[in-house]
Amino acid sequence: MGAYSLPKGPLTSQIINVLETPPHSPEAPASPHPESRPLVVSAQGHHLFLEDGRQILDACGGAAVSCLGYGNQEIIEAVASQAAEVPYVPWAFFDTYSTRRLSDWLIKSTGGAMGKVYIMSSGSDAVEGSLKLAREYFVWKGEARRVNFIARQSSYHGTTLGALSLSGHAARRGPFEDLLSRHVHRVSSCNPYRQRHPGESDAAFCARKAQELEDVFLRLGPETVAAFVAEPVVGAALGCVPSVPGYFQAMKSVCDKYGALLILDEIMSGMGRTGTLHAWEQEGVVPDIQTIGKGLGGGYQPVSAVLVGRRILDQMEKCGAAFNNGHTYQDFPVAAAAALKVQEIIQERNLLANVVAQGEFLSRRLKERLGGHPNVADIRGRGLFWGVEFVKDRATKEPFDEGLLIAKRIHEAALSEPFNLMVYYGQGCAGGRKGDHVMLCPAYDVSGEEVEDMVERIGGAVEEVLGAQGKLDKLEKL
Repeated sequence: MGAYSLPKGPLTSQIINVLETPPHSPEAPASPHPESRPLVVSAQGHHLFLEDGRQILDACGGAAVSCLGYGNQEIIEAVASQAAEVPYVPWAFFDTYSTRRLSDWLIKSTGGAMGKVYIMSSGSDAVEGSLKLAREYFVWKGEARRVNFIARQSSYHGTTLGALSLSGHAARRGPFEDLLSRHVHRVSSCNPYRQRHPGESDAAFCARKAQELEDVFLRLGPETVAAFVAEPVVGAALGCVPSVPGYFQAMKSVCDKYGALLILDEIMSGMGRTGTLHAWEQEGVVPDIQTIGKGLGGGYQPVSAVLVGRRILDQMEKCGAAFNNGHTYQDFPVAAAAALKVQEIIQERNLLANVVAQGEFLSRRLKERLGGHPNVADIRGRGLFWGVEFVKDRATKEPFDEGLLIAKRIHEAALSEPFNLMVYYGQGCAGGRKGDHVMLCPAYDVSGEEVEDMVERIGGAVEEVLGAQGKLDKLEKL
């Protein structure tokens, strides 16, 4: 058979002309992205380099993803080596050393508390997998009536329909509300800044939250509840809000009382982000199911995982059952190789100690630089996972009008000259669509000098938008 050639005609001539015209030629057609986001042309260390010549200091790793920065040659070589050796196999037919090594490493990292690993591609599909696994566990046990899940208000667990059903973030749920599961029910978040009663102790606060959870169990019928799902430190939806000491122990006691599972979503807060490899290590509990993601692969490959507790694994083995879940890139060997190398580097360089030390410094400097600002309400976090919440009135904790988009304005000011800083931002931390926050989640190998620089730049961006003493009369809705 001879070589294929395009048919002659005016359309063919147009196609050939477009393909042969250099993209920056005066004859080139208009860009299909006239209002596109800033174009990143390279990245190295803790900086992004833009097409316009600017150098952006990364203070958030996207959504707390880039835990080792950019351009790490050890990780790049691990990815290239695995791609050359075995880039892909169908997970249902074959296994690879790459996925076995990562799974074994993760199980060992929990001290054996978790006994099995399913390697996924994103946080959303890991959360989907955790819901399906919880459901299937009770089917194996002969408790098929357990179809309900209890999650929290002001939460976010992912973009797919199951994960979004769990999420209590009003703005992200909004367009899809009619498609979401009716088997998800809610309790309030754990947000002491907005929820603690005057003079209320940690113990009393936790007891109140546990009673709220038990009330939902009783309303639904305890025999119908499969699991309670929560983030140990709430990320995007609330802006780095840690739980009150004793909270998860109190909530797990309710789950245990009624035979339900505890699922901890550590997609953002896990894999070292809050100072321990697993965020639950600081909560005094071990989950039945754990999801991990962003810091697992550090942005070098799309990878997440579901970790399975012994209780579920024992039932699985007792029944001779297999988890009925899988997708094309499950147990993807290249992603597993990247994730294992990321975790080995964190361990070998003792970077969790740096997360703790620089996290304490970041906390102190944020409070010194911004704690006295009239519109800064709360500065909270753990490890290298810190949020700053903004309000119209500090005395009453009244949030800004949602139409002002305060957090978005601060993010955009930070990203612009002269600050050139990337921070994460969100709305909804005060309930519904109200409440503005920005998040700083730098890489685990960040230096004290870089932390100082980040704090000064975000301080300048806040003052540019809100003024040193506030300038609310000048702000208009976008």
